Amino acid sequence: MTPVPATTVEVSPVVSPAGSRVRTWATVGSPLGDVLLVGTPSTAASGGTALVSLSLAGQKGASTVRDGWRHDPAAFTRIAAQLTAYFDGWLTGFTIEYADEGTDFQRRVWRALDAVPYGTTTTYGEIARRIGSSGAAVRAVGTAIGRNPLLVVRPCHRVIGADGGLRGYAAGLERKEHLLALEGALPS
Repeated sequence: MTPVPATTVEVSPVVSPAGSRVRTWATVGSPLGDVLLVGTPSTAASGGTALVSLSLAGQKGASTVRDGWRHDPAAFTRIAAQLTAYFDGWLTGFTIEYADEGTDFQRRVWRALDAVPYGTTTTYGEIARRIGSSGAAVRAVGTAIGRNPLLVVRPCHRVIGADGGLRGYAAGLERKEHLLALEGALPS
């Protein structure tokens, strides 16, 4: 019997305690290269860790491990398993709790990204429209998307130019192209 891809998309915010800077981290392999996972303790998150950042080597604005952070691969077991299933083509949505960090505007943009279905694309202008901003806000939307701390999980790779062309991706256009091809959403 062939497994059927999951279709649940449930990426839930967990409000971090004010000023919480306790961080755990781990790396996992992926077809895009090593992924750095950074988390913070959370009693609301499954496994006790809310995801703060998922970044790739060479990514613009990528997280870097800092002094005082605790290496704890076990804290990310559930997240790593979902990433593996996604890259293997079995998972079409994540059920991961994340730390709700960022400005109010960024969080509005990121919630709009969370709503873009697997295997589809949208435009920067459409994201601006969804959050109630004018067409003039497209540049600000692009900046907020570029600061997405949860690559892959929060699907900023699904946002393309109005002309159908691939536009900026903090981890590089070749990785964006790979993700869209994996999802069967690569524009022609």
